[in-house]
Amino acid sequence: MIRSTLRLAALGSLCFALAAQAAEDEGFKPLFNGKDLTGWKQKNGTATYRVEDSTIIGKTNEGSPNSFLCTEKDYADFELKFEVLVDDELNSGVQIRSVSDPDKKNGRVHGPQVEIATNGTAGYVYGESLDTGWLTPEMKDEAAKNAFKKGEWNKYHVKAVGPHIQTWINGVPVADFKEEKTGMKSGFIGLQVHGIKAGTGPYQVRWRNIQFKEVK
Repeated sequence: MIRSTLRLAALGSLCFALAAQAAEDEGFKPLFNGKDLTGWKQKNGTATYRVEDSTIIGKTNEGSPNSFLCTEKDYADFELKFEVLVDDELNSGVQIRSVSDPDKKNGRVHGPQVEIATNGTAGYVYGESLDTGWLTPEMKDEAAKNAFKKGEWNKYHVKAVGPHIQTWINGVPVADFKEEKTGMKSGFIGLQVHGIKAGTGPYQVRWRNIQFKEVK
C-alpha cells in the first residue's frame, strides 16, 4: 500500500512537471506550485481545500455557503488554462476578475464565474453574487453544451482581454462575448466549492495543471 501511494505521488509530480514545461513553452507559467497553497487564500464558506499529488482538492462541508480559494494577486488581461474533475452531483466554477469587498454583502465574493457543471452550462460565464444572471448572451450551441465530459478530467482555456471573454473546453469553443454588464476589469482568480443541501455530500472537485499568462 505504501509503495503504491509513493508511486502515485511520484507519477503526479512527473505529470505536473511535464505539463508545466509544455505550458511554459507557450509562455504560460504555473499559478499553483503543485505542493501547497502558497499564494492562495480562502474566502467565504467552510469547504476544505488540500493538495494531493499536485492537485488542489476542494471538498464540500454540509451547511456551508459557497467557498472560494482565491489568488492573493489581482489580474486584468490574461489567459488561464486548467484541468478539472468534478463529482457529477456538484456544481462548481472558477472566478475571474472577482473581488471580495467588506462593504458589499460582508465580503461575499462576486464577479464573473466560468461554470463547471455536468448539465450543459460548463464553460459559460455567470455573474456570481451579482444581479446579472448569466453574462454569456447565447447558450444554445450543442457542441459547446456537450464539450464537458462527466467523470473525466476536462481541459479549460479562458481568455480575458479588455471586455472580450472567450472560453474553450477540451478544445471546443464555448463562450465568446463582450462582458459589459459588470464593468469589472481586474480582480482575483478563485476556485469555487459550491454550497450543498442538508443531508447531501460530501462531494469533491479537483483542479490540476493550473497555468497562467498575462496579456499586455
